[in-house]
Amino acid sequence: MPMSPRLAFAIDAALKGGKSTLGLFQTGAEVLTKSDATPVTIADQNAERLIRSLITQNYPDDAILGEEEGGDTGAFDRWVIDPIDGTKSFICGVPLYATLLSYEVDGETEIGVCYLPALDEMFYAEKGKGAFLNGRPIGVSSRESSKGCILCCGGSMLKSPHWPRISKLVDNALASRTWCDAYGHTLVACGRADAMVDPIVNHWDISAVSLIVREAGGRFTDLKGGEKLSSEGLSTNGKIHEEVLRALNS
Repeated sequence: MPMSPRLAFAIDAALKGGKSTLGLFQTGAEVLTKSDATPVTIADQNAERLIRSLITQNYPDDAILGEEEGGDTGAFDRWVIDPIDGTKSFICGVPLYATLLSYEVDGETEIGVCYLPALDEMFYAEKGKGAFLNGRPIGVSSRESSKGCILCCGGSMLKSPHWPRISKLVDNALASRTWCDAYGHTLVACGRADAMVDPIVNHWDISAVSLIVREAGGRFTDLKGGEKLSSEGLSTNGKIHEEVLRALNS
């Protein structure tokens, strides 16, 4: 299926933005603290500025929302940028961070791109056209039970009121892992993991990856099962989604 011009652009912009972070990765770059007490580096700031510049050059009339520079929170058609999803991973020298870029139409994600610069893995999807990793089609796992599953959790899980119930899922899993939010969701999308529980997120954290998971044949909801993107995220292979929701809400 041919790639739309917007998707081709989004892949190129995320690639350039992500690669711009590598020059500061594992170099001890200065860490600043934002007003919400979360960390930021010049790599985050530069990557967002670069992606914004590319969007403005190619789509000058489009609205933009970004983690570092804000933007139009009320626009229904807009680009959404997270220049480094997993800044704490980046700061620690862990290569599981991502550059995220999506395009939303009428409030729904139509294009989602997730580039993992340190791993050189490019995940992308366009609504109705499937999901891909480095140009190859991907799909979720076929596991039909959470027993023995591979479970990922966002790093904020210990702060979540859901933690006592999440811990039961952890006990039932073959393995549980955490670090970068986007990385966990892409693991679900390509079948390397079966579920990703993300208790505390922002819109730019999940706009792109939610589409990638869904186009890979999985399911993405909040922790109550709502389909609209919110401050929580749950991705699974679809087959175990209801089981995981029951565990989280029992």
